[in-house]
Amino acid sequence: MENRYANKLDKINKDFQWVERLSVLMDSRFRIGKFRFGLDPILNFIPFAGQIATLIISLVLVSVMYRNGTSGKLTIRMLLNVTYDAILGSIPLFGNVFDFFNKANNKNIKLLREHYYENKHQGSGIGILLTIAIILFVLILGFIYLMYALTLWLFNGIF
Repeated sequence: MENRYANKLDKINKDFQWVERLSVLMDSRFRIGKFRFGLDPILNFIPFAGQIATLIISLVLVSVMYRNGTSGKLTIRMLLNVTYDAILGSIPLFGNVFDFFNKANNKNIKLLREHYYENKHQGSGIGILLTIAIILFVLILGFIYLMYALTLWLFNGIF
């Protein structure tokens, strides 16, 4: 029984080291002065394909650690980091600069380290999902109301 637990812990440590090395390569491998950057902002200079490649790599890192037993809450937080990075990083010009400063993979490594070695970020993550759902619902309602108000304004202006 202990041997099985030790083997699982060794696999988690091995996968964590692999994920950490790849995260450093993507976010902070190179240095100019005191400024660190990785392949993520460089690949983002290739329109569309670069952003897709970095998103896929980030999702692979999250999925590897999810297979190693990260909690639902941690997985959701890591996916939010990756999504935030992908959405804002895809904006022309702004995204190129943004990718030099936002390091989603390094943030995820910090979260993983806290999860595995400090027992933080435990739980199902249902609260995060409910918060996101409520925010989206309010935004959609606001959008529908704005469209309704715009339609009334246009009809009143025309007729």
